[in-house]
Amino acid sequence: MNYRMTKEVIDLLQQFEIENTESYYPANISGFKEWLCDKSSFENKQKEEPYWEGKENGRTPESAISTLLVHVNRYAKTYSKSAISDSDFTTQEDFIYLINLKAFGKMTKMELIKKNIHDKPVGMLIITRLLKQGWIEQAESDIDKRNKIISISEKGKEALEAQMKRIREATEIVAGNLTYHEKMELIRILNKLDRFHYPIFSRNIDSKDLIKTVCEEYSFKN
Repeated sequence: MNYRMTKEVIDLLQQFEIENTESYYPANISGFKEWLCDKSSFENKQKEEPYWEGKENGRTPESAISTLLVHVNRYAKTYSKSAISDSDFTTQEDFIYLINLKAFGKMTKMELIKKNIHDKPVGMLIITRLLKQGWIEQAESDIDKRNKIISISEKGKEALEAQMKRIREATEIVAGNLTYHEKMELIRILNKLDRFHYPIFSRNIDSKDLIKTVCEEYSFKN
């Protein structure tokens, strides 16, 4: 008996169980084979350069990435709009703010706004709307009396919970037909992009100086 091969198969089965915690694949031999096939296919595709629209005419990969990110964002907003169509939520930002408060706990207004990658005026409008609905509460900070600490209220938790089923359905649809491995790789790549852009965003560089500053500091072509 080839014990080395047996160990490799057992290791793969353990990896399958770890990666399949959300039961994306059936927890049986058929699910294991499907997972193995997707994993192999994904690893092979990583070695190939993909096609993107306009590639043959010299369109850069950076241009394709930027456009595709905009498209996916618009698709996501469309599904989010459907998820809240029969609720008191006005925009997807309303429930995203509540989800962040529920997940991460109370925080200052600016911390909440920055976590959602919004400019202050836009974020303050959303917070004001949530306060009027009674979905969030604010109190003075013990550290700095000038700051208001925001937290989700019981009414906000109830409003969020009433809509969570449809919100989860919308998020599942956004992920589309990606396999588990493709989802993991996409998360890895998007996390890397987020870690690059967030510190720049947090500096609140004036719009007229933003591109020039980033190009100079990160050696992009200008």
